[in-house]
Amino acid sequence: MRTIIVTGSAGLIGSAVADFFLNRPGGEQWQVCGVDNNMRAQFFGAGGDTTVSRDRLKQLEDYQHFDLDIRDREGVLNLIERIKPDAIVHAAAQPSHDKAADIPFDDFDVNAVGTLNLLEATRRHAPDSTFVHMSTNKVYGDGPNHLDLVELETRWEYAEPKWQSGIGEDFPIDHTMHSLFGASKVASDVMVQEYGRYFGMSTCCLRGGCLTGPNHAGVELHGFLSYLAKCAVTGQPYTIFGYKGKQVRDNIHGHDVARFIHEFIRAPRSGEVYNMGGGKGNSVSMLEAIAKMEAASGNTMNYTMSEQARKGDHIVYYSDLSRLKEHYPAWDISIGIDQIIAEIIEGWQQRSAI
Repeated sequence: MRTIIVTGSAGLIGSAVADFFLNRPGGEQWQVCGVDNNMRAQFFGAGGDTTVSRDRLKQLEDYQHFDLDIRDREGVLNLIERIKPDAIVHAAAQPSHDKAADIPFDDFDVNAVGTLNLLEATRRHAPDSTFVHMSTNKVYGDGPNHLDLVELETRWEYAEPKWQSGIGEDFPIDHTMHSLFGASKVASDVMVQEYGRYFGMSTCCLRGGCLTGPNHAGVELHGFLSYLAKCAVTGQPYTIFGYKGKQVRDNIHGHDVARFIHEFIRAPRSGEVYNMGGGKGNSVSMLEAIAKMEAASGNTMNYTMSEQARKGDHIVYYSDLSRLKEHYPAWDISIGIDQIIAEIIEGWQQRSAI
C-alpha cells in the first residue's frame, strides 16, 4: 500500500483528493493521511467550518487524520519522518484575497512558512516523494487587467487573439498588484519550484482558478461560486463588486483537480508549474453565473451591484490549459460548468433542509 499526505484534507480540494485516492484509482491502494486543524473556521467563522467533512473522512477505511498546524515546524518534521509518504498534496492555505489584509502575519505564516516547513521536511525525510502544491492564479497579480479587453453584453473578454485560449504559465508576475494573499502564495509557489530545480525533487505548482464543487464551504470572502449558490438557495443578499458584474472566472470541479494530481504522481516532473482551471469552456461572468443559479435553483436572486471593485481583482481570467494537456494528454476537463452549478445547488439545498 502506498501512502499520501494531504494537507487541508477537510477542505474542498483536500477532501476531493482524499476521496479520489481512497477509491483506489487504477486499482492502486492508498493510505491517506489527512492534515487539517480547521483553520478555515478561524479565518471565516462558522460558515467556513469544515468539521463535517473531517468527521466524514475519519469514518473511511484507509484514512488517518492528524490535527496538525502546518506552522508547527517540529510537528511537520516529525510527521514526515514518521510516515515517509510516497506523495504529498499540499492544499492547506489561508485562501482569501481580501482577508489577508486583516491578518498579514497569519496569511504569510500559513501560506509561505507552512509550505517551507513541508518542503524541508520532505527533503530531509522523504526526498523521493512527489510534492504537489495548490497555488493560485493570484500569483499573476492584476497583470491580466492590463490586457486589452472588450465589453460584451454579459461579460468582459480578451480583445487580442493571443489570449483567446486564456492565460498561460509564461505570463509575468512582476510589476503588478497581487494582494497580500497573492504575494504570500508567490513566495510558496517559487519555493516549491526551487526545491524541484535546486534539489531535484519531484514538485509542481497548480495555479488554480476558481476551484469548486458541492463540498465547498463557500463564504463571502472566498469561494465565489459556492457562496453564490448558497445565496440563491437561501435568499441571502449577494453583492457584486465592480466591473458591472461582467468579470469572468473559469471554474474547475475538485474531482478534476484530483484526477490531474493522480496523473502527475504517476509520471512526476521536477519544478513544474501548471495553470489549473476550467479553461474558457468553463468560464462564466458574474451575470452569467447568476442566470445559471436562478435556472438551477428556481429562485430569483437578491443581489446588488457595487461600483467599488476589490483591489487587485481580475476582470477577466481563465486558464490556458494547453501546456498541461501537452504534458498529460490523458487528462481533460470532465465536469462542465452547468453540472458543477447543479451539484453545488443540490448540496446547499440538502444543507438548508437539514
